[in-house]
Amino acid sequence: MIEIRPFASLGAADHGWLDARHHFSFAGYHDPARMGWGALRVWNDDRIAPKSGFPPHPHRDMEIITYVRTGAITHQDSLGNRGRTEAGDVQVMSAGTGIVHAEYNLEAEETTLFQIWILPRRQGEAPSWGTQPFPKGARAGRFVALASGLPGDEDALPIRADARVLAASLGAGQGDSLGLAPGERAYLVPATGRLMVNGVTVEARDGVAIRDEAAIDVIAIEDSEVVIVITAG
Repeated sequence: MIEIRPFASLGAADHGWLDARHHFSFAGYHDPARMGWGALRVWNDDRIAPKSGFPPHPHRDMEIITYVRTGAITHQDSLGNRGRTEAGDVQVMSAGTGIVHAEYNLEAEETTLFQIWILPRRQGEAPSWGTQPFPKGARAGRFVALASGLPGDEDALPIRADARVLAASLGAGQGDSLGLAPGERAYLVPATGRLMVNGVTVEARDGVAIRDEAAIDVIAIEDSEVVIVITAG
C-alpha cells in the first residue's frame, strides 16, 4: 500500500516567525486519520524566520530528530548542551525522563527543517542530545542511515527506537531501493525534487505512507533530496 499525502493537504500553522506544515496531527491540527504511522508520531515541515526560534520548552519520552534542509539551527538544553546543526546535517534529542530545550535560527537567512518524532521502545531513560554532519557526497545515489536504533547502523546517530531515519541525494535518473521486512512501515518525504516511488509520482514535500510492500524503489525524476523513516510497526 502506498498512500500519497500531497503537501497542500497537510495541516498548517503560520505564526509569523514560524510557517509549519504537519504530516500528522500536532498542536492545533487534528486529523483522526493522521495520528502517526507505526512508531512515527510527528513529521513537521518548518520554515523559521531569521533571528527567531523556539524558546525553552519541555519534552519527555520521545526521540526527536531534526533534519536541517537549509540554513542552520542552534540548540541549547537543560543538560548544558549547545550546538549548531547546518543544512544536510542531523541532530537527535532523546527526551527520556525530561529535558528543556530551545531551538533558534540565529542566521541572517531563513532556516527550513524537518522535525521528526518517534516513540521510544522504552520510557523513563536518561535524556541525551547529539549532532553529526552527513556530507551530501556520502549519500549521493544511495540511502544512508542518519539516525537509527537498529543493528548495522553504527555510523548513524543512535536513537532509542526500533526505527531508522535515512536520506539520499539522487540526481535525475538515479535511484535506490530499500527492503521492508514483514510488518515494517515507511514514511518518505522528498525535501526537494520529484520522484517515482514504486511507480507512483511524488512531488517535493509530499508525504508517502508505505506498508505491506516488500521493497521501496525510488527513482529521481529530477535532482532530489529524500528522507525516509522506517519503523518496526
